[in-house]
Amino acid sequence: MQLLAVTKKRSSVEVKQAISEGLLEIGENYLSEALEKQQALQTLLDADEYAKVSWQFIGPIQSNKTRLIAEHFDWVQTVDRLKIAQRLNDQRPSHLGALNICIQVNINNEESKSGILLEDVHQLAKAIDSLPNLVLRGLMCIPNAHQSKLELQQSFQLMSSQFTQLKLRYESVDTLSMGMSSDIEAAIEGGSTMVRVGTDLFGQRA
Repeated sequence: MQLLAVTKKRSSVEVKQAISEGLLEIGENYLSEALEKQQALQTLLDADEYAKVSWQFIGPIQSNKTRLIAEHFDWVQTVDRLKIAQRLNDQRPSHLGALNICIQVNINNEESKSGILLEDVHQLAKAIDSLPNLVLRGLMCIPNAHQSKLELQQSFQLMSSQFTQLKLRYESVDTLSMGMSSDIEAAIEGGSTMVRVGTDLFGQRA
């Protein structure tokens, strides 16, 4: 189980403390905020310590932001369109190696959320797998927070089933990113391999 520390709206000093305590997987939702923190942390941390950090983009992606995301992140968990995948592939600097990709699934088909439907996963997965500067790592979802416990469990089970199918097709697939502070136990029971936690690590935002 991997723990992704979600650091949106947290200060660079808070993120530095988290990294110093061994939380090296850092998730950011907003590009401009993330770039400011990265710049600050390169000053606050020594080079060896900073190099160990894995930066993961977990927010909605606009086409005009893909270049900076491709240049400054190790993972992107919110890919839900071939156009975005192609832009990330084309704009990934060669010296950084392949960019790790999770497909975001809109597991409850909510109009307010990004992500593709489960039935469209394999088509997008096949396309991503064919792009040389991307590595398909798995799936990510943000379920409806207002579901009953049973409905939430069913949502996670559907994700887990799709994840199992992907693993059989692609050797690179190893990550099922689901579960946040509010539903972490159900997500782990449902087969999550990575949980995205902010509030339980840092407390409520001011």
